[in-house]
Amino acid sequence: MKKKFVSRGTRLEGIVISTKAPKTAIVERKMMRFFPKYERYSYVRKRIAAHIPENIKVKEGDRVVLEETRRISKIKSFIITKVVGEEK
Repeated sequence: MKKKFVSRGTRLEGIVISTKAPKTAIVERKMMRFFPKYERYSYVRKRIAAHIPENIKVKEGDRVVLEETRRISKIKSFIITKVVGEEK
């Protein structure tokens, strides 16, 4: 029986930093955030665990698009939908 994942909600973009776990990729997003207390901007990073479908080949350093889906496991609620390219 083949599982079907329906995407809904948020669409994000990030860089794959690890593919060591089976069917899972760790994707890192770097964002600039404003801290009102210090009146400064700072870089913040988020690491998201995403499911790798069978029809998509992903390696470390690839820039990918993620879409939110139903919870797949304890830490995975995103799925990789396409590979945009390699990191610059």
